[in-house]
Amino acid sequence: MSPHSLRVLRWLALFAAVFAFGLVMFGAFVRLSNAGLSCPDWPTCYGQVTWPQHAQAVAHADAAFPDRPYEAHKAWREQVHRFLAGTLGVLVLLLALIASWRRRGTLLAVVGGAVFAALGVGLYMRGEHVWSSALAACAIALPLFAAIRLQRPGAWKICVLALAVIIFQAMLGMWTVTLLLKPVVVMGHLLGGMATFALLAYAALRFAGVAAADERHADLRRLVAIGVVLLVCQIALGGWTSANYAALACGYGPGSFPQCLGQWAPPTDFREGFVLWRGIGVNYEGGVLDMAARSAIQIAHRLGALVVFCYLGWLSIRTARRGLRVCGLAIALALAGQVLLGISNVYFGLPLAVATAHNGVAALLLFTLLATLARTQR
Repeated sequence: MSPHSLRVLRWLALFAAVFAFGLVMFGAFVRLSNAGLSCPDWPTCYGQVTWPQHAQAVAHADAAFPDRPYEAHKAWREQVHRFLAGTLGVLVLLLALIASWRRRGTLLAVVGGAVFAALGVGLYMRGEHVWSSALAACAIALPLFAAIRLQRPGAWKICVLALAVIIFQAMLGMWTVTLLLKPVVVMGHLLGGMATFALLAYAALRFAGVAAADERHADLRRLVAIGVVLLVCQIALGGWTSANYAALACGYGPGSFPQCLGQWAPPTDFREGFVLWRGIGVNYEGGVLDMAARSAIQIAHRLGALVVFCYLGWLSIRTARRGLRVCGLAIALALAGQVLLGISNVYFGLPLAVATAHNGVAALLLFTLLATLARTQR
C-alpha cells in the first residue's frame, strides 16, 4: 500500500473512531430520554424519511399508528440517531474498501456485503422479512470471512471486520424497534456500539504507530486484556440495568448508596432479574420487572463496578510503574470519573446529562485500555 493510501486510511480511521464515540453518546441520550420507540417503524419514521413536522403529516402519523401517538420532541432524536448511524456505516465501508484495495477476493466480499445489506433493507421495507434476514446474514458473513482471510496486518483486518459489526449493529437497531425494546436486544445494541467504537479506535491507534519498540511489556499485555474483558462485562451489566429500567431500583438520595432502599440486604430476585428471553410481543418500555428483580440487577451492577474498580485501579498503578505513566494516569482518571458519575446517577435521581456522560466515560475508559494494549504490542 502506498504512503498516501496509508495516510488516508490513518486519518479516516481516526475520524470514524471520533464519530463513533459521538454516536455512542447520542445513542445513550436517545435511550435515556425514552425516545427509543418514538419512531414505531424502521428505517422510516411514521413512514417518512425524516419525521412528521406539519399538522397534516402528524395527523396522518397518528392515524397510521394509533397505539403510538406522535411526539415531536422525541421522534427527531431517534431519526437523527439513525442518520448518524448510517453516516458511520458509510465511513466504515470506505475504510473497508481502502483496506481491501488490490485484494480482489476481499474487495468483492466487501462490495457484496454492502450490496446485500442495502437490498436487505429494501426487502424489509416491502415486508419480505425472511428474505431480508437471509440477505443480512450474507452481508455480515462476507466481510467477516474476508477479514479472517485478508493477508494484511491486524489493523487492516479490523477495518474489514468493522463492516460486519456495523451491519449487525444496524440489525440490532431494527430489532430494538420491532421487538419493542426487548432488554437483551437493547443491551446488545449498546455492546455493538461500543464494539464498533473499540475496533475503529484500535485500528486508528495501530495506524498511528502507537506500539512498543520491543517486547518488554509483553507480560503487561495479558493483564490489560483481562481488564478489557472485565470492563466489557461491566458495560453489559450497565446496559442490562438501563434496558430493564433498574438504574433507580435502590432509590435515590440519602440511603440509596452504598445501601439499597436504605438497607444492606433489600429484597432481591436474581433469577427473575436475569431472564434473557421472555418471548415476543411484550412492550418493555418502562420495564416489566417488579422491584425485587430490579434491585437484584442494580446490586449486581454495583458489585461488578467494585470488581472493575479494584482491578483497573491496581492495573493503573502497575502500568505506571512499568514506565507507561501516561497510560496509567489516563486509566486512573477515567476510572475515577466513571465511578463518580455512577454514584451521582443514583444520588441525584439519574439526571439525563449525568447518565449520558456515564456512557461516554465508559467508552473513554475502554479507549484508555485499548491505547495501553496497543502500547504493549510491537
